Amino acid sequence: MVDELTEYRGRCNVLIFEDNKGMTDFMVDKWKSLSNDAFGGQGIFTAALSGGNTPRDFYVALAGLTDEGMWRKAHVFMVDERYVPPTDSDSNYGMLSRLLLDKVPIPAGNRHPVPVQEKTLEKTAENYEAAIRTFFRLGKQEFPQFDLIMLGLGEDGHTASLFPSQDALKEREHLVYPVRKAPKAHARVTLTLPVINHARNVVFLVTGREKAAAAKGVLEERDPALPAFMIRPETGNLSFLLDRAAASLLSAEFQHNCGTVT
Repeated sequence: MVDELTEYRGRCNVLIFEDNKGMTDFMVDKWKSLSNDAFGGQGIFTAALSGGNTPRDFYVALAGLTDEGMWRKAHVFMVDERYVPPTDSDSNYGMLSRLLLDKVPIPAGNRHPVPVQEKTLEKTAENYEAAIRTFFRLGKQEFPQFDLIMLGLGEDGHTASLFPSQDALKEREHLVYPVRKAPKAHARVTLTLPVINHARNVVFLVTGREKAAAAKGVLEERDPALPAFMIRPETGNLSFLLDRAAASLLSAEFQHNCGTVT
């Protein structure tokens, strides 16, 4: 277990921020850095983004980057989505559009929403997977390699729409999974664990004291029952960005070993 912990910490960068502004500024700089690296490599930048309240400030700040050249080469996908139309107040894509995508010069073809207009949840998941496979030119057994997947952390330790003890956690072949029995409102579709773990960079944004127990469970107690602990990129980088409230239950020793950003 000591070796496992050392290996996990070695691949998991944990930063604690004094306030949300510091975290937001850090993420904007990270977006610039990762996108520039991707432009110099494969020529495009691919990001899968999450909904929820935590990333809102980041999306608002990111909307301030209006360089047309950057957005022309950026492709934005959804980590997960509720089975509701984009006009619904619970739509992740609707929120992302209002705060970011509608405010920057990103081509329509570079926006990749989940096709919630399909008649069934299963068809929605099937068609979203097909769209990802086509975009990345994947073979049947291949997984995409997103440049960035940005995640949140639920109070129950869930991330994306991967909830504790659900069948979606066992999926190892499909890229997208339909989640009918979500603990919260609405059925959903979500990227699967293998997709997330093939990303070049995975970043968790975690804020608020209500997330502190889950953060401790994932980072310090290493609870294998928590879906967020199952996020272990095979070759990519894993980062947790926490504010002081979310980090409040982590031991002093653990916090001492983390990077703290003022």
